[in-house]
Amino acid sequence: MRRLGWPRQSTRDTRVPALLLLTLALLLLCSCRTLPPPVVEDGAQTDESTQQQILLGDQAFLTDERFYIRFRRGNQLVHGGGDWSQRIDLQKYADANPPGNIFFLPLQYEQHKPWPEIKEATHPITILGIAEWRQFRNRLFEQLLPKGDKQGLVIHFSADDYFIYLDSEGVFRAVALEKKPGDYRIGNSIASSDLVALGMPILKTFLAERNIREERIAFNTGDTGPYSLPFLFINTKLEIPVFVRLEPTPSGYAASSRALAMLRTGFHIIKSHVTGVAFHPVSSLYRLFFYTADTLSETLRPDWLIALQGSQPPPLADGPGMDLAAWENKLDDMTRRPSSRGTIDYLVDGEAFFTRFADAVSAANKSINLRMYIFDDDDYAMKIADMLKRRANAGVQVKVLLDGFGTVASSVEVQSSLPLSHRAPLSMKNYLEKDSRIRVRMGSNPWMSGDHIKTAVIDDDRAFTGGMNIAREYRFDWHDLMVELKGDIVSEIDSDFDRAWTHAGFMGEITSLFDIFKRTRHQNTADGYPIRLLFTRLHNAEIFHIQRTAIRHARHHIYVENPYFTDDAMLHDLIEARHRGVDVRVIVPLVTDRGPITRNNILAANIMLEHGIRVYIYPGMSHVKAAIFDGWACLGSANWDRWSLQINKEMNIATSYPAAVSALQEQLFEKDFAAATEVIEPLPVRWQDHLIEKFGDYFF
Repeated sequence: MRRLGWPRQSTRDTRVPALLLLTLALLLLCSCRTLPPPVVEDGAQTDESTQQQILLGDQAFLTDERFYIRFRRGNQLVHGGGDWSQRIDLQKYADANPPGNIFFLPLQYEQHKPWPEIKEATHPITILGIAEWRQFRNRLFEQLLPKGDKQGLVIHFSADDYFIYLDSEGVFRAVALEKKPGDYRIGNSIASSDLVALGMPILKTFLAERNIREERIAFNTGDTGPYSLPFLFINTKLEIPVFVRLEPTPSGYAASSRALAMLRTGFHIIKSHVTGVAFHPVSSLYRLFFYTADTLSETLRPDWLIALQGSQPPPLADGPGMDLAAWENKLDDMTRRPSSRGTIDYLVDGEAFFTRFADAVSAANKSINLRMYIFDDDDYAMKIADMLKRRANAGVQVKVLLDGFGTVASSVEVQSSLPLSHRAPLSMKNYLEKDSRIRVRMGSNPWMSGDHIKTAVIDDDRAFTGGMNIAREYRFDWHDLMVELKGDIVSEIDSDFDRAWTHAGFMGEITSLFDIFKRTRHQNTADGYPIRLLFTRLHNAEIFHIQRTAIRHARHHIYVENPYFTDDAMLHDLIEARHRGVDVRVIVPLVTDRGPITRNNILAANIMLEHGIRVYIYPGMSHVKAAIFDGWACLGSANWDRWSLQINKEMNIATSYPAAVSALQEQLFEKDFAAATEVIEPLPVRWQDHLIEKFGDYFF
């Protein structure tokens, strides 16, 4: 049993020798993180045309703090370099086993005049040519590239993904995954750490064959253009790749600031209440009535947990679970519609989802309908925006439907992993529309309600849905879940997108009435297995009622993973299920993006632990929203809080198809139970936590 505690913060140890900096660099790739352009001194040129010229280095060395490289750009002799000590945590590298780190250092300055006298100790580096680099690179990737036609390899770095392939003429190509050619498919993928382990022996053999014995060497790669990697440094004793990256000149859009983002958020809230009532009077007033009634009901509702205090849970039941056939019939009655059909492919974490998403978008030839609660303005979200713009300008019809508050407010928050020098655009809506054919609509948020649904429908034949928004934390920092769907269920999701798109337009409330008569019911085919959509809508808390009913019907086991565990009714029903002998296990994070809501999770964890529910604390931030009730799976965008279960628009998918449920248990729950720490004694509680719990669901 691991001990529950906070992660240890590593600090750079300046006593570690500077030679640890330079090591194996294995491929011609780069991390497209938006950083400031290099400082250009005494007339050195760095415009876009000169960035297409090949740089040929002829001298390189480093000190304990900086790296230096002299190179030729055309007829010019340029002296460049930059700082590495603030960008590479050597202590963190030394603690890793095996390390497998890959670093990217920007070329921070260029000048024509030689460097001033350097008083620190320097370590010279032997430079190899472009031909040697290509020979080594080809030998390495000959083993990795898929052999089929029109296939390539994805390499996952800590801050980016790249697609490697041979073009129609057999020429080696490396591009950011978002720029993958649409007629190529992803045949395989590999983590950068695995690439280091595989490439190191190949590199040593390559150097030995050429009688190269120097410990510190560098390759000229011949890479050109913005974000290119013209140089790479190598220390053959160590295994940290270090790429030198050429930064592009900044684009012409205006940059945002946190203060401006806060002003825009406030303006959006005011606008939502003014224009929302004006253009959507019926739904806005109905929403106000519903919100007021729900708030009153929430306030006056008795504390159901009091009745369970002091009672001890029985041993776990050995009998079968609920009758799934009868349960599906009951769902037909509760939803008043039959299930659809299709297939589910689970995509756990951002690496899996965004790789598949980029592959689908790059291959789209007809339409892309994207619906997101958040389309952030960070560096990774801007790459996704650029990918969508390229597809739209290539003739693909691209529609992007955004929740106004979620998207605007997200620009106020800054993720710790975001490059400090990132320049966010003033508006992601404007950025998506600028120089592109993308059509963008932003929904209003009367009475602070929102559209929390996340879907993407590509060419009407595949759909993605789940918990992930378009933002860098979903790709690199958080644990989350999306699914790829095929079959008739895709048409159901696309129809819901069409309804939301129409309603978000000018006078959408009126046009939505006429649009109802245009839609026809999609016919189910025999392909796939039963899958149904569940919703939270203004007039119907379907996800809430159905999941409560599932808890009450469960007889054997209930597994739940959710980041915001604040609904007392759901908590009460889980405790009652445990008192029936049901094996109830819950995974929650202790650190969330909502600040005070974390304390609600702690109180809920202690209550569940008291009543025999097994509680697991996920390490880091888990944004997964999934549950299994006796062989019936339900997952999607809905949190277990008041906003998702009663107020916001939400979408979950559900199925009792055995293979699909087993896959969810194996790919998500079993791995997360193993990775998490089980709580065996109550977590520390503060007096303020009870106050936060009382009012948390009203505000967070």
